[in-house]
Amino acid sequence: MARSEDFEKKWFLIDGEGKTLGRVSTKIARILRGKEKPQFTPHADIGDFVMSRQRRQTEIHRQQARRQEILLAHGAPGRDQVHSRRGPLEEEAQRNIKKAVWGMLPKNRWQKKLITRLKIYTGNEHPHSPQKPEPLEV
Repeated sequence: MARSEDFEKKWFLIDGEGKTLGRVSTKIARILRGKEKPQFTPHADIGDFVMSRQRRQTEIHRQQARRQEILLAHGAPGRDQVHSRRGPLEEEAQRNIKKAVWGMLPKNRWQKKLITRLKIYTGNEHPHSPQKPEPLEV
């Protein structure tokens, strides 16, 4: 059986530019969990660190965006607003991918620990150059 102490944590760099949110977040969740390794054991923490580079919002399919519209009811007639997950802000892009990955992680004591290994940046600059992250294609 694999043990957490036997594995060294690697760093991976995923560029989510022009990719769909679901495909990028699925790949990230699998790497965080360690499912890409042949020695995967569900009770052992053998996952790696992931850096995601988001220059702009990742793509969301039209049907998915329609399902994820948020209705903000103000209580007054005619004041209700509908907000979609498609937003131009970089912070919203980061929030969307983090929320998608959070939903794909196991709902147990590992979830909070695994999500801390996800680093999302909006540009080519990141402080993790000494770790020499390996680029991954989605």
